[in-house]
Amino acid sequence: MIILFDLDGTLIDSTEAILEGFHHSFDVYKHIHPSDEEIKALIGYPLEDMYCELGVEPSMIDKFVVTYKEYYRVISCEKTELLKNAKEAVLLASKIAELGIVTTKTGKYSQVIMEHFELMKYFEVLIGREHVQNPKPHEEPILKALESFDTKGQEIWMIGDTKLDLISAKGAGVNSIGVLCGYGTKSTLQEHTDILVLDALEAVKYLANKKLKE
Repeated sequence: MIILFDLDGTLIDSTEAILEGFHHSFDVYKHIHPSDEEIKALIGYPLEDMYCELGVEPSMIDKFVVTYKEYYRVISCEKTELLKNAKEAVLLASKIAELGIVTTKTGKYSQVIMEHFELMKYFEVLIGREHVQNPKPHEEPILKALESFDTKGQEIWMIGDTKLDLISAKGAGVNSIGVLCGYGTKSTLQEHTDILVLDALEAVKYLANKKLKE
């Protein structure tokens, strides 16, 4: 079995760092600040898309993204927490499957965060925004991650908290589980997967039980 995890809202909570990074960039360029809720509603999308939706002029988006990343890199570990049961989910998953991470976050920062929590050693691969041309909801990130595994005869699952994860999984032809501990709403997630659970640990327990019955 192969299990791929999203990061934000699935294993980690970096909401504080993300919000602070966005507000810092809006301060730097003296741009009208969006509300925290407007920013949170877009978490999971690429930064470029988020800034576009938040009203930044197209010609300025790259500058905003660079400013955000420079600031986020400094504060990310300090202001990111593991979600409840996330460590337990990874430890259990590592006993029943090979693991990967597929995120829209910058991969090198994501790896630092997971190393900070001493969890990166359980993952075979981490695919971030810089590793693909087309981020989630495109299937490319999942297909890219699967290049690191021998997938023949393997059951493959994607666990994520937004429709982007679930749509990407469907496009890649893999199974999906939606978790309610992140940014997606129950009604939206239900449109894109048949399996919906509380958090990553519940998702892994579901897969562990499924494997036992096979």
